[in-house]
Amino acid sequence: MPVIGIDLGGTRIKSVALDNDGNVLHQLYTPTKDQGDAIWKQSIKTAVNELQSKLQLSDFVVGISAPGIPNEKNSCISFMPGRLQGLEGFDWSSFLAHKTYVINDAIAALMAEAKLGMAKDKKNAVLLTLGTGVGGAILIDGKPYQGNFQKAGHIGHIVIDHEGECDVTGMPGALEDAIGNVTIQKRSLGKFNDTHALLEAYRGGDYFAQWVWLTSVRKLALGIASVINILSPECIILGGGITEAGNDLFQPLENFLSIYEWQPGNNRTTIVKAKFGDMAGAIGAACFAMMPPSPKGE
Repeated sequence: MPVIGIDLGGTRIKSVALDNDGNVLHQLYTPTKDQGDAIWKQSIKTAVNELQSKLQLSDFVVGISAPGIPNEKNSCISFMPGRLQGLEGFDWSSFLAHKTYVINDAIAALMAEAKLGMAKDKKNAVLLTLGTGVGGAILIDGKPYQGNFQKAGHIGHIVIDHEGECDVTGMPGALEDAIGNVTIQKRSLGKFNDTHALLEAYRGGDYFAQWVWLTSVRKLALGIASVINILSPECIILGGGITEAGNDLFQPLENFLSIYEWQPGNNRTTIVKAKFGDMAGAIGAACFAMMPPSPKGE
């Protein structure tokens, strides 16, 4: 059965249709226009209808990737305070008139990598998305681990500095605040407005920029080493806009991990860049909808 995947982002809605083998049949981009839930909800319905019409689909399911914590049945987002008003508790299956599964956006990105990308044929893996904040997702025995209350994988909220300021969840000195774009002005004492500007200065030999950037990468290495100690995955996949730094991220990260990662028998965890870019959430939502987990108790 074909499947449609939707990624509800803050600025764009990304939509994709996949066949049973995971091949992309068609994809669309639509502005989110977060100016009232009626607008972006209708944009999602329009995208689904357009894909259905273009590909002449009759019987299909839908997967939606969205920020927040889904309910146990993965039928809606239960908790997403602060933005996208009207998202919490919304019944997508009724609205779209097709069975719809809803998944956290970071877990969706992991599902894309697990089925079609860098974690294909892996049983245990972890994905981190490095962007405005730091998202996370965990694959155990080939399945996404969502945990109690569906909130597993929030690796961006582990503590790196117990004396640091509290993040949005109340955790002091969190990994998200150590490298996420959300704190770049504070971390750079107001000198840089975003990570892109910081990296340009870093590459130009600016000593202050080098200190800020390498401090952030060192803290990322500490977070990754901690995750490795807890889960010991086959690989850790890094995605998100900050990974576009390329070797300016991965080379110092490897150097710091050579110091902090526990490597009994010289066995190291592989760190790789995600295969999928901005369509990862939509593709992953579609992959999840192909084989969603059974509700608890079934």
